[in-house]
Amino acid sequence: MAGNMASSMMATLLRASSGIQSTPAAVKPEKTLQLYDIENCPYCRLVREALTELDLDVEILPCPKSGQRFRGELVARGGKAQFPYLVDPNTGAEMYESLAIIAYLFATYGLRELPLKWKVGKLQTLGSMLASAPRMGRGMQAQPGRVPKYLLELYSFESSPYARPVRELLCEMEMPYILRNCGRTRFEEWVLPPLRERLNMQPDSDVENRRFLQETEGKVSIPYLYDPNTESGLFESADILEYLRDTYSA
Repeated sequence: MAGNMASSMMATLLRASSGIQSTPAAVKPEKTLQLYDIENCPYCRLVREALTELDLDVEILPCPKSGQRFRGELVARGGKAQFPYLVDPNTGAEMYESLAIIAYLFATYGLRELPLKWKVGKLQTLGSMLASAPRMGRGMQAQPGRVPKYLLELYSFESSPYARPVRELLCEMEMPYILRNCGRTRFEEWVLPPLRERLNMQPDSDVENRRFLQETEGKVSIPYLYDPNTESGLFESADILEYLRDTYSA
């Protein structure tokens, strides 16, 4: 586990502040966006970073290599197995190409000019490729698990080194889930959760998912997995990984 977390931390450092901070979108979609996704794909990472920055939730449809659950469905919809692929049931828009998806999200839901970092998209793509390297093949190859009746919900932000291994396992298991973004909007949210608790710091976040965790669980710590099938809620990467393997391995 130590080596796993060390390489995940390296991937986070290589993306600097991308996929951590949020400025919530001016408009939130009524119906949940869907993303055909491979966790360690550098192009998919860019879209998930933008979703964190806009504070938009999304249903992840994992498509690891050799996957059987969603790859055929994607080819039927779009004509090719290329990732990422966004489906917006609110507007009927469906599209490939990470930078086109990001521009669409900012125009449709952010209602603001595309940030400069995304205008130099080729540099962001290169940085994302570098961030994929430390994780090697994690989150890329299908090892299917059982799909539960109700979608799991993962509270995460894209560059969290602790949430990344959970997303990788969900991708490998081809388990669709709701990704509930929890980007940071306050200085206090950069303080580690144990220290926040010790200092009795409760940041008044602009992010609805962070406020929900604080109200329902008494703290905000990422990742947090909620399984409506068993009514289980878990913090801590290691505990979540063990739970997923014990509960949903094929």
